[in-house]
Amino acid sequence: MECGLTVVHVPSHLKTLSLSWCPQLQNRRVYGHIDFLLLFDFTYWNAVAIGFKLIHMCGRYGRRADKQYIAEHYRVRDWEDHGLHFAPSYNIAPTDMQPIVRLNHETGERELAIMRWGLIPFWAKDTKIAYSTINARAETLTTSPVFREAVKRRRCLIPVEWFYEWQLVDGTNKQPYAIALKDTDLFTFAGLWETWKDKKTDTVVQSYTIITCDPNGLMEPFHDRMPVILHPRDYDRWLAPAGASQLPVDLLRPYPDNYMKV
Repeated sequence: MECGLTVVHVPSHLKTLSLSWCPQLQNRRVYGHIDFLLLFDFTYWNAVAIGFKLIHMCGRYGRRADKQYIAEHYRVRDWEDHGLHFAPSYNIAPTDMQPIVRLNHETGERELAIMRWGLIPFWAKDTKIAYSTINARAETLTTSPVFREAVKRRRCLIPVEWFYEWQLVDGTNKQPYAIALKDTDLFTFAGLWETWKDKKTDTVVQSYTIITCDPNGLMEPFHDRMPVILHPRDYDRWLAPAGASQLPVDLLRPYPDNYMKV
């Protein structure tokens, strides 16, 4: 995300800090990645700065598939009874409401759900953290306070047909590229989901994040991360309940570049 630099003054016991901040993010006119973001908690009279290192690789993606096509691809039963509505989206951005596939905790079967992109952990005070959690690093899922509970029992499949990445073409201007798979239209990002409840209003928000890993040869010229793409044979294993010592984290690896195209 193309961000300006703002200097924020915090209490005397902390140093003056630089903050890369994107007010444009709310109207989604930005793209790329945030190098460093400082979130502020104003619960007390003085602001307390909390730093998060962000490497947002996958910040935009697209999908043409409708509900029926997605349900058939992921073998979701009784999808017509769920009353979900979503249209194709060619430029999905953070905070958008999008379909994901998860296991129903009661029936153990796959189901479609509409969630907000940008995971809000159950313990968060508000939804602001979602701007920094559109991606989750595969290497730290089991230790990160934001993702370690979700990776244990709330894994999901994210339908996608292409994703965008930008590359400098002349030192200043960026050229967007759409990246997809060669042999299929619809494919799948590995994701996590979470449920958050506003204690003041009782509003419930369900949200998700896209997991990233090291890049393959095709992605390396664009970025030092890439979204984790799951093979259909691994869908069941990624979704299935598993103990802490048997989590399917071995699936979180770069997709073979010879099956991808720009």
